[in-house]
Amino acid sequence: MTQPASALDRELAIEQAHVDLVYAQLDKATASARRSATAGRSIYTSDRGTWMREEDGTAMFERDAFAFQAAKRLATLDAEHEGLVFGRLDLADGDIRYIGRIGVRDEEYEPLVIDWRARAAEPFYRATPADPMDVTRRRVLRCRNDRVIGIEDDLLDAAEAGDLVIIGEGALMASLQRARGNHMRDIVATIQAEQDEAIRAEVPGVTIISGGPGTGKTVVALHRAAYLLYSNRRRFERGGILVVGPSALFMNYIERVLPSLGEDSVTLRSIGAVAVDVLGLVAERNDDAAAAIIKGSLRMAPVLQRLVNLPMVDAGPDGLRLVVTVKGEVLAVDAPALARLRAEILARHKVNRGREAAEQALLRALVAQVPAELDLEPAVAEDLITSSAQWRMFVNAWWPPLSPTEVLRRLDDPAVTRQVSVGLLDEAEQRVLIESFHEQTWSVADIALLDELAALLGPVPADDDDDPLVFIEGGTAVPELVTTADRLAREREDDPDAEGHDEFAHLLIDEAQDVTPMQWRMLRRRGGHASWTIVGDPAQSSWPDLAESEQALAELIGHAPSRRHRLSVNYRSPAEVFALAAQVVSREFPEADLPEAVRSTGVQPELLAGPADALLPTVVERAADLLGTLAGTVGVIAPPSRIAAVEQALAALDDPRLVAVTPLQAKGLEYDGVIVVAPDDIVAESPGGVRVLYVALTRPTQRLVTVDPDPARADWRESLRWPAND
Repeated sequence: MTQPASALDRELAIEQAHVDLVYAQLDKATASARRSATAGRSIYTSDRGTWMREEDGTAMFERDAFAFQAAKRLATLDAEHEGLVFGRLDLADGDIRYIGRIGVRDEEYEPLVIDWRARAAEPFYRATPADPMDVTRRRVLRCRNDRVIGIEDDLLDAAEAGDLVIIGEGALMASLQRARGNHMRDIVATIQAEQDEAIRAEVPGVTIISGGPGTGKTVVALHRAAYLLYSNRRRFERGGILVVGPSALFMNYIERVLPSLGEDSVTLRSIGAVAVDVLGLVAERNDDAAAAIIKGSLRMAPVLQRLVNLPMVDAGPDGLRLVVTVKGEVLAVDAPALARLRAEILARHKVNRGREAAEQALLRALVAQVPAELDLEPAVAEDLITSSAQWRMFVNAWWPPLSPTEVLRRLDDPAVTRQVSVGLLDEAEQRVLIESFHEQTWSVADIALLDELAALLGPVPADDDDDPLVFIEGGTAVPELVTTADRLAREREDDPDAEGHDEFAHLLIDEAQDVTPMQWRMLRRRGGHASWTIVGDPAQSSWPDLAESEQALAELIGHAPSRRHRLSVNYRSPAEVFALAAQVVSREFPEADLPEAVRSTGVQPELLAGPADALLPTVVERAADLLGTLAGTVGVIAPPSRIAAVEQALAALDDPRLVAVTPLQAKGLEYDGVIVVAPDDIVAESPGGVRVLYVALTRPTQRLVTVDPDPARADWRESLRWPAND
C-alpha cells in the first residue's frame, strides 16, 4: 500500500533522530578512544639504552598492551560504516531494537545499536509471518552515510500491529533492483532466514554451504567469517581466518565486504596466492584445459615424490657412481648402492634436511672399503675423503639444497618426465605436461605442485651470510628500536621441523567446486587443526572429475563433525535469464541444483549469431547499447583464445563500467549486463565444459546477450526450448 508523503516524512524524521543520536555517541566514543591511545603512550617511558629492571619491562608491557587495545578500538570506530544503522525491530512487548554494523551504547551503557551478529539481532533475519519471534514490524533503513533516505517495512504479526505505520513493499526486492558496481556489497540489512542459519552455523568441523548461482553463497560465507570473529574473537583473531577465492579479480571484488562489517583481521588470498607464505609466489595464469586436468589430478602426488627422489645429477650412460682416491686406493659407491642409500635417507628425512645424513652414509660406505694395510684411523680416513675434490663435487651434485621451483622445472625435460611418470601418465599426457612447462611464468595449477614439493623437500637451508650485521647510527642513543616483547623475549633457535606455511584457525573456501585435488592438499596444510567453511556448487565446476573432487573433500572432512546448508533462492538472475541457463546445464548435468529465480525483468536474453568477421563489431555494438541502457556494470565474457581480441575491440568504448573477462575470471562475479562471446568455444576450452558456460550465462542481474561467430555452428543451443530457436 502506498503511503502519503507525510507519513513517510514523519517516519524518516523519527529514524533520522535516532541515527543522529547514534553518530553523536560514536563521535564521543571515538574522541575517548583517541585520548586513551595518546595517554597510553605516555604511561611509561624509559631512557635506558643497555639493560632494564624487571619492573621496567612489566611497565612497558602494560603500556604497550593498553596502547594496542586503545588503537584497535579507535581503528574500529574510525572505519567508514556507510549505513551504520540499518534495521529496527518493533517487538510485541513494545520494546524497540536498532540493528547495525557494530554495537553502540550510550553513557548509561544502554544499547543504541545492537551488533548484527549478536543473538538479540537474530529475529531481524529469521522472523517470518509464520514464526514472528515476538516481532511485530521489521524495518530496514536505507542510509547514505549518516542520512536516512529510505524505509522498507515487513509486517510480521498483524494482530499486534496496532497503529504502527507500514512503509514500502519489502527491503529485499528493493535491494535486488540496485545497480551493481565494481565491488561486492554486504547484505547485512537483507539477510534471509536460510542464509542466516548458514552464517550462524556451529563452528567445529566442516560447514558446507551449497546452492546454485545467485543464491548469495559468497556473501553469506563472508558474513559467516565476520560472525565467527564476533562470537569467538580470541580464538579466530589469534589463530586467523583465511578466505580463499578463485582469482585475484574475485578477491578485489569482495575485499570491502568484511571491513564494511567492522572486521579487518581476515586474510584474503586467491587460490594462486595460497602458498605465498612458503613460495613467495603468486600466479594468475591458467593452463589450457588439458594441462590443468593433469596438474590438478592426485596422480601428480606420486609423480612429484618420484621427482624429489630422483638425483639432480645426470647419471650418464654408465650410471651414477661416486669414486674417491685415498692414498692411491680407489674407493667407490656404485649406482645401486647410491639408490639404496638415498631411499633409506629419504625415508627418514626430507631432502633439504637430509644432507648431513647423506654425507654420513656415504662416508661409512667409503671408510668401510679402506684397506687395513693403510693403517688409517676412521677419523683420518674421513678427513682424507671429505677434503678431496671428487667428494665435494659429487656430494654437491648428488644432494644439493633444492628449491621447489628448480625441481618442478625439471619436468620440461622429456627424459625426466618419462622416468617419473611411468604407470601414472600416458604418453599423450606426458607430452602435454612437458609442453606446459615451456611457459616462462607459473600457472595457478603450478602453485599447488610447488607447495607439494616444498612439503616434500623441506625448507631450503639458510645461507650463513644471509643475515649480515646491521649497525645503527647513534647506537644506544636511540631509545626504542624494537617492541617490549622483543626485548623481553628469550633467545630461541628456529624450529628445524617447522614447515614454514601459515596455519589458520578457520579456512573459508569459496568456489570450492573448482578446487582441484592437488589444491585441496595445499589447503589442508594451512588448516591441519582448523574448522572449515566450504562454499560451492558442483553444477558450476570447472574441474571435470567430480568424483575425484568428492573424494578429496571426503578425506578433508574425515571423521570431523560436518553440516550442510542449502541456499535455494536465486536473487541475482532474472527468471528469463535463468530459464535459459538452467536448460543449458541440465542437458549435460541433470543433477544440477537449480535454485528458484525470484525476479523477472520481462526482457528475454538475446541470442545473436552472424559471420565470423562480424563477431567483434557485434560485441562492441551490443556493449555500447548495454552501457547506454543500464546504470551499472557490463561484463563481456569471452573464451581464453578470444579474450585479447575482445579487449582490444572494447578499448574504444573507454568506460570504467565495462570489463572483459574469461569464464574462469568471471567466477563469483556479477554484472548488470553480460555479453557471452562464442559459447561453443567456452565449452571447448574449459575442463568443465558446459558447466563453465553455465557460469557465464548466470552472471547478469538484468540483461544477457550471447553472440555466436557462426550461425551454422551453435551446438550449445541445440535442442533448447527457446523462442530464438523456434
